[in-house]
Amino acid sequence: MTIARRFALLLTALLLPACASVNRQLDREGALIDSPARDWREVATAQDGDRLRQWRSAFVEGLHAARVSGAGTKIDAEGALLAPDAALPGAALPDGDYACRTIKLGAKNPGAPDFLAYPAFRCRVGAGRGRQSLAKTTGSQRPVGRIFPGDAMRSVFLGTLMLGDEGRAMQYGGDPDRDMAGFVERIGPARWRLIVPRPAFESMIDVIELVPAR
Repeated sequence: MTIARRFALLLTALLLPACASVNRQLDREGALIDSPARDWREVATAQDGDRLRQWRSAFVEGLHAARVSGAGTKIDAEGALLAPDAALPGAALPDGDYACRTIKLGAKNPGAPDFLAYPAFRCRVGAGRGRQSLAKTTGSQRPVGRIFPGDAMRSVFLGTLMLGDEGRAMQYGGDPDRDMAGFVERIGPARWRLIVPRPAFESMIDVIELVPAR
């Protein structure tokens, strides 16, 4: 056996356990952001940086489109959840299980609804690999990713979107259409939201309410 052949076999043997470890991590915690960085700016893609900078304009545009379509009463009934500037100090999201309800504002495609509210599904917030994770565990569209420190009013979510019966999340940064970026904000006692400006599909902004599961 040649030296090159022996080296190739050794390299394969070393890589296989690492690949298995990564796969287990993806299966258990969702989207893997394999970086020790604590600053989200060192991790976010350029596209997601732009999305985050546009969060308020996306929110206002989505609300306007929804009101014009006749959803004003539904918007008002949601109170702080759909108020762009409702964030309160102390955005930290405690670990645990949550009921998470998604509202989509402003349709990207003609003929699609400008206000779409889904029933509550299950989300899980927990620690993993030194970084808090957030994963929607049920439903056909499931954001999964990491939560990074932001400022006094919000934390930053970076992750990917799982669809249908997929059993494994894509790695963040691997597909711009699946990458997600948003802000976690506290909007009341034991009530938070994740706002996702300009997602790749369907809406101008997604607003996900998070309340502790009972």
